[in-house]
Amino acid sequence: MPQRTRLNDEHCAIAQALDVVGDWWTLLIVRDTARGVHRFDALQRELGMSRKVLAERLRLLVETGVLSREPYQDRPVRYEYRLTPRGRALLPVLIALQDWGDTWVLGEGETMATATQASGETERVRELVGTKVPMLRLPDYDGESRDPVASGTPYTVLYCFPGAYARKDAYPPGWAGIPGAPGCTLESCTFRDQLAEFTAAGATVHGVSSQRPDEQGAFADKERLRFPLLSDADLTLTAALRLPTFRTAGVSRLKRLTLVIDADRTVIEALYPITDIEESVRGALAAVRRAGTAG
Repeated sequence: MPQRTRLNDEHCAIAQALDVVGDWWTLLIVRDTARGVHRFDALQRELGMSRKVLAERLRLLVETGVLSREPYQDRPVRYEYRLTPRGRALLPVLIALQDWGDTWVLGEGETMATATQASGETERVRELVGTKVPMLRLPDYDGESRDPVASGTPYTVLYCFPGAYARKDAYPPGWAGIPGAPGCTLESCTFRDQLAEFTAAGATVHGVSSQRPDEQGAFADKERLRFPLLSDADLTLTAALRLPTFRTAGVSRLKRLTLVIDADRTVIEALYPITDIEESVRGALAAVRRAGTAG
């Protein structure tokens, strides 16, 4: 087993949490299982750590209830490692660390809902092209649980936005002053107005934010949207794809970006950063049409 220094402050929740996940390999294992990497060999390849160290960390995470160990093959018996509810509760911690790193380590310490072309997070988003979106489900504003990748159409346009509200006074304080945050209503309404063109090109449109479903529902009703808005309030999709976020009013918000995904769940286009909202919608439509022509 890995050497662990016991933190004896039994009444400090930070100390007790670090006793479980204080090792940096441990959080990286949680990160990759959230991304859909569940098998020992795949985790070892992704992380580049020794098999012995990986086995020790996995054993610790199973013992502490962060991961479950589930058989996927009988002869010989082999196991997958999946996040438990206790493990999924760590996702906001991972996103907070990522946000801090993007802002204070890779960035200049400014709260932004966008990024520069040369930033590390821009490169991370663009590296999503060619990767698959894991199987997961998010609630929509009608209470239905949906796969963010649509079934029955060749393509899904998944646009991520910081937040949109039915009432102007519902926006967090200082929202208009955060670079990249304003414009969510314009973006959703532009997708709404061009929905027939996306449908004709073979694409389903989904919007996603970290807002509550009731907030999304009120906005969708006001603007008469004709496509689902999905709630990633638990940051499941955000953690799975390592999507960039910013934090304001105590809530992690998705930065504005658009993914075009094919029926095989593979990302074929990643638009980020978005500086011209209407142009980004045209760009998503053009990407769908190019893919349809190439196919």
